[in-house]
Amino acid sequence: MGKYVLRRLLQMVPVLIGTTFLIYVMVFALGDPTAGRCGERPCPANYVAKFKADYNLDEPLLVQYALYMGDVLRGDLGTNFFGNSVSEELIARWPTTAKLASIALVFEVVIGVSAGVLAGIRRGRFMDHLVTVSTLFVISIPVFVIGSVLQLVFGVRLGIFPVTATQGTWSQLILPGFVLGSISIAYVSRLTRTSLVENLRADYVRTAKAKGLKPSRAVGVHTLRNSLIPVVTFIGADFGGLLGGAIVTERIFNVNGVGGFLYRSIQQKDGVSVVGTVVCLVVVYLVVNLIVDLFYGVLDPRITHD
Repeated sequence: MGKYVLRRLLQMVPVLIGTTFLIYVMVFALGDPTAGRCGERPCPANYVAKFKADYNLDEPLLVQYALYMGDVLRGDLGTNFFGNSVSEELIARWPTTAKLASIALVFEVVIGVSAGVLAGIRRGRFMDHLVTVSTLFVISIPVFVIGSVLQLVFGVRLGIFPVTATQGTWSQLILPGFVLGSISIAYVSRLTRTSLVENLRADYVRTAKAKGLKPSRAVGVHTLRNSLIPVVTFIGADFGGLLGGAIVTERIFNVNGVGGFLYRSIQQKDGVSVVGTVVCLVVVYLVVNLIVDLFYGVLDPRITHD
């Protein structure tokens, strides 16, 4: 296990370098990092010179990136448009985004897996068709449409949930969390259903049933565990995506999280904040995927990391 973790950590290094280098080049090398900092007018030459000197933009590109990553390793992500530390801004917003992503993940697991299991064990019946049609309907609708409609219905007209989630409490984040995980719920349902149907046809399931094993135990213990392996892969990768993909949802419900911070940074052309936020999201995504890979052995003891 230790060797596997070490090998995966070493594999994460080139991925981290490659992704962060690309976003760094796109923001600082291909674009104008001082755009928008002086309003509609171009920034004065002395301001541009000072900005480039502060962020080492007057150095060759590889030297710029190396110096920037050195600051990142020390926990310094630079100073944003308003003169605030990007690291402190992200630290203040991570708990809210983590709560939002956790709520979305719970909806994915509970609703998505349950619907997929019901559709799988009742293949070809009404429940199977209902889950298939409803998930296809959800997948075909953009997130901003789902969020706006649910906000109007359950927030404005019925008043069941708060319209906005500016304080980021658990109760305020229930509806945004459902919206954030809605499309993923549909994918998890379809993936669970397909995987379960495939495993129900396997020889070991027929053998277990022939030996007198109860259908509930054959499905709930043996078949479901094997069927959840691709589902866990998707959920693990999706959780990292939820942390960074909450931009639209946080914008709709005015959630003061990382996604909203990234959205405002893009609007304000605050390249320092954009690069710093993306670097953090890449790290989180890689760590979550490593944890998911280690979790495979719990679901299926045949999977070893030796």
